[in-house]
Amino acid sequence: MIWYEDEIRLLEKKTQLQPPPARQVVFYGSSTIRLWTTLADDFPPYKPLNLGFGGSTLAACAWFFERVVVPANPSSLILYAGDNDLGDGRHPEEVFLFFCAFSDKVQQYFPTIPFTYIAVKASPARWNIANNIRRTNDLIREKTAAFSNYRYVDMFTPMLNDAGLPRRELFEADGLHLNPKGYQLWRDVLTQHPQIF
Repeated sequence: MIWYEDEIRLLEKKTQLQPPPARQVVFYGSSTIRLWTTLADDFPPYKPLNLGFGGSTLAACAWFFERVVVPANPSSLILYAGDNDLGDGRHPEEVFLFFCAFSDKVQQYFPTIPFTYIAVKASPARWNIANNIRRTNDLIREKTAAFSNYRYVDMFTPMLNDAGLPRRELFEADGLHLNPKGYQLWRDVLTQHPQIF
């Protein structure tokens, strides 16, 4: 976890600049969140706070929860993570356990707020592990169903074309990170779930 320290310190400063507003939607997770530079423009009524950090795993998101999320005092929490865990060779069951650890933190600190998990996306760069992605998403979806304030948003399916393959036009050249068209799709999918805010 040491190599995340520089970014984590910057996020800590971000949450300490001023007292959090009464209602603050926090987006937390990996570089897919960190690189979402239009977040405030995409969700203007909710004044979203971007607490993404590059290369982060679901395990790292749980590890740094107290340092990054708790000070932000979110009224709603939206998480995207797990992609990098699977890319690092973790098995779906391991990633599920990391999610359970994260869920325990949510239950400890913010048991009543809306908590949304964005499913691990289908990407060209990681299509070779698509079955592990699907399995991970299935396990986490089942877990979220046990909590009335949890939401699971399927972002895997909307990113597939008619042939059932990742839509290349949604991605940067690396086939992993989203381009503006990809973020527009994410915005459109999330706004179909107003209860998450």
